[in-house]
Amino acid sequence: MTPSNDLREAVLRLADFYARLQPQDLDRLDHFYTPDARFKDPFNEVRGLPAIRRIFEHMFASLHQPHFVVTSQLVDGDQAFLVWEFRFRMRRFDTTTEQVVRGGSHLRLAADGRVLDHRDYWDAAEELYEKLPVLGALMRWLRRQASR
Repeated sequence: MTPSNDLREAVLRLADFYARLQPQDLDRLDHFYTPDARFKDPFNEVRGLPAIRRIFEHMFASLHQPHFVVTSQLVDGDQAFLVWEFRFRMRRFDTTTEQVVRGGSHLRLAADGRVLDHRDYWDAAEELYEKLPVLGALMRWLRRQASR
């Protein structure tokens, strides 16, 4: 097997890990991330497994039934891009409606296939803020004003 095939298989395993992720799986983060991996999204920028674990723990504590649906993936050398939908229900506000945040993750991989750098891209205003009761109305008004 060539190194690029190994990395493709590593990305497939990683996508499957995200799709099935449950709180007990956080004990296996070291199988998927290097000890000093970096993670960045619209709300966080951290380095190291303990900090990355805290982000996932917060996700499980704050949301009901959070899960990822990876809809496509691209692998080029030691980099990958996953396109995903993050599905969940709020624990507060509207607790019955499933919410969907669409985004993507740019990953840089170590030779062993573990993630060195993970950067999530998604529009916090459109995908999250507009769904919140009071803030959503303000965000929709601002969007209308900006488009005039």
